[in-house]
Formats: sequence, C-alpha cells, structure tokens
Amino acid sequence: MARVLLATFGSLGDLHPYIAVGTALQARGLAARVATSADYREAVTGAGLEFAPVAPSIAELGTPAELARRLADPLRATRTMVEDLVMPHLREAHRQLQAAAADADLLVSHPLTFMVQIVAAEQRKPWLSTVLAPASFLSRDDPPAMLPVNSLQIARRLGPWAYRLLLHSIRTTVRRWERPLHDYRRELGLPASAKAMVMEGQFSPLGTLGLFDAVMMRPQADWPPHTRICGAALFDGSVPDAAVLGRLRQFLAAGPPPIVFALGSSAVWLGDEFWPAAVAAAAQLGRRAILIAGSASLPALPDSMRAFEYLPYSAVFPHACAVVHQAGIGTLAQALRAGVPQLITPVWFDQPDNGARAVGLGVARRLPFRGVNAARLLRQLRPLLADSSYATAARALAVGLKAGADGAAVAAGCIEECLRGSVQ
Repeated sequence: MARVLLATFGSLGDLHPYIAVGTALQARGLAARVATSADYREAVTGAGLEFAPVAPSIAELGTPAELARRLADPLRATRTMVEDLVMPHLREAHRQLQAAAADADLLVSHPLTFMVQIVAAEQRKPWLSTVLAPASFLSRDDPPAMLPVNSLQIARRLGPWAYRLLLHSIRTTVRRWERPLHDYRRELGLPASAKAMVMEGQFSPLGTLGLFDAVMMRPQADWPPHTRICGAALFDGSVPDAAVLGRLRQFLAAGPPPIVFALGSSAVWLGDEFWPAAVAAAAQLGRRAILIAGSASLPALPDSMRAFEYLPYSAVFPHACAVVHQAGIGTLAQALRAGVPQLITPVWFDQPDNGARAVGLGVARRLPFRGVNAARLLRQLRPLLADSSYATAARALAVGLKAGADGAAVAAGCIEECLRGSVQ
C-alpha cells in the first residue's frame, strides 16, 4: 500500500484540510500520515490517520493567548511566524521529517514546512506543495489585500514597475528572516537558492494544490507551473457530546435564526473586547445570538443568546441569519456553504485578503478586527441584514459550492495521479 506524508504547521485551520485530504486518500486505498505539531496527535489519530510529530510543538511556543498576542501586530506577524516560531526548530523538524518520510512514497508540504523539500531531495522522493488561500500566490495580476495597508494592490495600480520593485523589497526582507534556513541548506550540501521560501520557493516543480474554492480566485498567468485548484478541503473537527448538540438544537428551535459570532481557533484568544461588543450589538438589534467563544470569560448573557466553547461550523452556520467571523480560509469555506450573509472581521495573515474576496462575491461586508466595538458592529450589521442582496447572493453561491466537487477528494486524486506518474 502506497503511503503519503502530509506535513503542516499552524492552527486548526492549517491542520483540518490535511486531515480531510488524508481521509480522502484512505478512501482511495492509500495510507496517509499527518506530520505536524505534537499537540495535534489526538485530533489526527481520532480521525483514523497515522501521526508523526514534527517540531515545534505549539505548547512550547507559549500559551495560546501569549502566542496570539505575539502574532497580533500586522506589521510583524509574518516576521514573528517565520523568524521566531519556525526558524529555531529547523534541525529538529528535519530529523523528525526524515523519520516520518522514511517509508512514504510521496510527500505533501504546507507553506511553512520548509524541510519537506529537503527531505524529498535527500530521500529522492516526489513531493507536491499546497496552499490554503489565494494570498500565497502573491500574483501580480490579482495581488492580495494585506494589512496594515494594501501595498501590493496599490503598487499594482501604479504599474508593473512599482509592483516589481515592491515585491523585490519584500523578497529581500523575507530572505533575511530565512537566513538560518539557507545556511542550513548549504550545510547539508544542497544547491543554493535565490528564492524566498515563504514566497516562490515553497512551490514544487511537480505541482501545487490549491485547497480553496475556485470562486475565490481565477487562475493567473504567473501562478507556479502545474497548479490545480481543488476546492476547500473540509474537516469540521471533533463532534461535541450529545448534551452540547442538544443545547444547540433547543436554542435554534426556540426562535428566529440568530447571528453567529466566531473567531476560529487562534483569533479567539484576542476576543476580550470582541465578545462584549458582539453581545451589545446583537441586543441593540433585537437579534438572538450564538457566540462560539472558546474558553473566554463572557458577560452574563440574556435568554436570547447562548455561548459555546466549540461547535462544528457546519452544524450551526446554516441556521444563522448572519455569520460574523475572522475569515480564516476554513471558516470562510463553511460560511460560504451556509448560504447566509457574512460580516468579516479579519485579524492577520491571509484573512484580510480572504475577506476582501468574500466582499467581492457580494455575500459579505468587512470590518477590521482592531478597534471593533458595538457601534461599529451595528453600523455593518444593520445594512447586512436589511439589504436582501447579500442573502440572495449567499444562497446562490452556496448552491453552486455544495453541488461542486469535494476539494479533499479532488486533491487526493491529484496526489494519486502524481504517485502513479512517479512509479512509471
């Protein structure tokens, strides 16, 4: 039986797509092993997949709240992720991936698992790259919207020369952050590369799988060769116990559709001011509300509102009158399939771009997370709920997405095709 190693690093939004693809691979008769932080062992094995630990452990990087605060500065978030969280663990990650890949026939990388291509070269094995969101392509023809200013989009409007100059500056800066990686490659005797591994250096010459919905971005001429947009690879996490689902069903049945507020698995740790604002805004609108708030300490809630530590988004988003969320790509994929209007409050990384694309689809409004308060939520939620065009566009888009192909299954098919080609 052929075995595929799927490597990833980050939050649950970075883990769940690879669990989905691994499950789809197993349905095709292939063995799937997920290599990621030790913290996710139970989530991976609970889904019936093989697990291999790869540094760093999320726990050793600090508490979730500390880690979220370190990444909250939009000017430093990417630098912190690369320079402080990934680079110090290269050697350990290399050793662990060597062991995890020893009996694998093909390797699959995440944008931050830099050691995958090194291990693939050492073990002479094929590898495919993946991206979870359109922003990873940094396309000159469809540049991402990024915080704190949309510098790439501004440069694109000024002309190709401005975009090339800005991208060169960004690449030079990123290469400085990556210096330990390039030094380590030289130490291993690998050819030097002028590429920035966070940027164009992450892509495999054999192909790249886009694990996001095609409505988010059309194929661009400057994408890496052999790119395939597979669609969102959806995995909804663990199923809550019967008592939690019973509370949810009872609340949903007791009145009109609520506003659902959610911040994913990472930004939720920054929600100290968000949740009271959400409660106040829903109350002033006279709307029922559900808060998926993790372990946050919340104010006393009226009977028209309920808080849950965790809920599968597929179990609650379709029952909402609107969803307020941070636009993590997995959260957004579930919200798009729910067919309801969205208010997006992007926090970091690809979320501003994901949110801008949802706004462009006519299904959402957008409000920066920093400075969210009840008054600002009200100013966005009132027109979102009053203008029927948002709901109409959301329903139409959901019909198409739910009728389309399963992104995880499409990705598994591409991986199997690559496996067959590597054997011939």
